Amino acid sequence: MTGDDVVIVLIAGLLSTSCALLGGFLMLRRQALLPDAVSHAVLPGIVLVFLLTGERASAATVLGATAFGVACVAGAEWLRRTGVVASDAALALAFPALFSLGVLGISGFASGAHIDLDSAIYGDITFAPLRTVDVLGTPVPTSLLVTGLTAVCTVLFVTLLWRPLSSATFDPDFAELAGLRGALVGRLLLVVVAGTAVVAFDSVGAILVITFFVVPAATARLLTHRLGPMLAAAVGVGWISSFAGHRAALALDSSVAGTIGLTAGALFTVALAASRIARRRTTP
Repeated sequence: MTGDDVVIVLIAGLLSTSCALLGGFLMLRRQALLPDAVSHAVLPGIVLVFLLTGERASAATVLGATAFGVACVAGAEWLRRTGVVASDAALALAFPALFSLGVLGISGFASGAHIDLDSAIYGDITFAPLRTVDVLGTPVPTSLLVTGLTAVCTVLFVTLLWRPLSSATFDPDFAELAGLRGALVGRLLLVVVAGTAVVAFDSVGAILVITFFVVPAATARLLTHRLGPMLAAAVGVGWISSFAGHRAALALDSSVAGTIGLTAGALFTVALAASRIARRRTTP
């Protein structure tokens, strides 16, 4: 493996750490498609920043996209609390409106900018080692730095708020009665998911983000029913998918992100088959 190959695997593995930890909670809360909704909802933020600054890939773009991602989450949460629609329907109502707003902005004001292709949504992990920033005089891949900081922040978030997060995930009413502020922690989780998704989109693209939020957590759920081991297994599945998928992509001369995603899906299939075999053996 070359130095660039190592960087790509590290970026994918660090991304899987953040997404798998948060994705485990999302899956248990039945909000697994939230990252996909965020990927559509951030488009008007990208358009707005482009109109104000003329830039398509900057820190301002990430902040603008995150703001609209959080707006999507907040809007869906407000609709859910009204009791008029279920949580999945609330999300399905919120993100198409924002995505449509972004499409109108592109067609009306930024049709010549190719912003729909060059925005933070469609990154490419293959070129991640080429984008660098100087850190103490040493060029460091920007995506490696960003995904590393995101992974550290995510681990700290989950560790510091472990008790209220786990309690609110399994029994929100108990979390509120116990004074753990389950509702507030749940909103913080959604905000962190939105921010993590946007940062990851800017670094590596939507394919890996959505894959790592959902597939490793679903795979780990088949292996264990305890939350702690499940999250650890989800992170492990993400790292295995990153390494094996990258090696397979080199051998097949195919898309790295797509091959990693297929590898994660293959691991889920293996886990599903193993769980069914184990269940049949234990069933009298």
